[in-house]
Amino acid sequence: MKLAVVGGGSTYTPELIDGFARLRDTLPITELALVDPAAERLELVGGLARRIFAKQDHDGKVVTTGDLDAGVEGADAVLLQLRVGGQAAREQDETWPLECGCVGQETTGAGGLAKALRTVPVVLDIAERVRRANPDAWIIDFTNPVGIVTRALLRAGHKAVGLCNVAIGFQRKFAKLLGVTPSEVHLDHVGLNHLTWERAVRLGGPEGEDVLPRLLAGHGDAIAEDLRLPRPVLDRLGVVPSYYLRYFYAHDEVVRELGTKPSRAAEVAAMERELLEMYGDPALDEKPALLAKRGGAFYSEAAVDLAASLLGGGGSPYQVVNTYNGGTLPFLPDDAVIETQAAVGPHGATPLPVAPVDPLYAGLIANVTAYEDLALEAALHGGRNRVFKALLAHPLVGQYAYADGLTDRLIAHNREHLAWA
Repeated sequence: MKLAVVGGGSTYTPELIDGFARLRDTLPITELALVDPAAERLELVGGLARRIFAKQDHDGKVVTTGDLDAGVEGADAVLLQLRVGGQAAREQDETWPLECGCVGQETTGAGGLAKALRTVPVVLDIAERVRRANPDAWIIDFTNPVGIVTRALLRAGHKAVGLCNVAIGFQRKFAKLLGVTPSEVHLDHVGLNHLTWERAVRLGGPEGEDVLPRLLAGHGDAIAEDLRLPRPVLDRLGVVPSYYLRYFYAHDEVVRELGTKPSRAAEVAAMERELLEMYGDPALDEKPALLAKRGGAFYSEAAVDLAASLLGGGGSPYQVVNTYNGGTLPFLPDDAVIETQAAVGPHGATPLPVAPVDPLYAGLIANVTAYEDLALEAALHGGRNRVFKALLAHPLVGQYAYADGLTDRLIAHNREHLAWA
């Protein structure tokens, strides 16, 4: 079995390699191709990948290449984890929206739109080349904004499933609090990528006992602290929102905070420099502890599980993924991409039935879906007015003066990545 990782020079990659090595019985890889145009960092990451495999007695071959077509040739699955523009573009996404009094974040709001505009054309080009090299290959998208990117891939007819680590992070956290194994925890996870709520936490499967009330009663303070939301908010909602909901539920507070400290992009860039220096140490043969602070917790387990199921192996029968709505949420178009529990296998991902969604959440889901429709049109076809409409539709923008100012800033900061600009 061959897997290719596009963006293989990412500092995330050793997390993925560690999972491939530990879970080789679930996903028996014979060849792993790390693909990245950044040759210097790719060799650092590739060297560490080979040492991790060797230490854990994995006999799979790790190859590195800057040639996309060669890297994906013969691959059974291709995992996308690229960042167009690198951390420098992320730094801009997180700062210029603050000039208009709007949240600066790399996956939501104006910054998230900028990332989508840069990313969608590049991902679609990669996917077409994957299809030419091997039309049966699955594409697993971990590239943000996952919902918009996955929708672009599916609309273009690619065999694609989107993946995020938010759900598996909650699953592992709740399992630890409950003193059970993660496989016993089934989440009623509903919404869009980076806009989700855990409405129930069931033990043993989709029909198991809901222990969310017990979790909130016994561990509500710790959960609220992790989310950086007040405990009374969780008690009044009776659900656990993803930490991305803080950008919506406490927008002005977050904007004030972001204006008083270095951006997350600056923190990550410094961390990446340190990680790459570590990766160059020939004595290092395991992922360093610092990598846990980089983000992407449990990313490798989620990726292995999904790839194993798609390729007919031993993955979990139910997984939280990004895929077509297909009537699952009746208030959304069928071709909207939602993030939900799905039955996953060689056929792809089929969402499980979802209980009716409270208007409190359904309204925001529908609003952000409308924004994602407009964002995808702007990413595919360009044009200032399409960008303006997408921003005006976003609930974190919503005023024409803000949308105008943000549109000008977005284009100014991203001209080199926008062919139409």
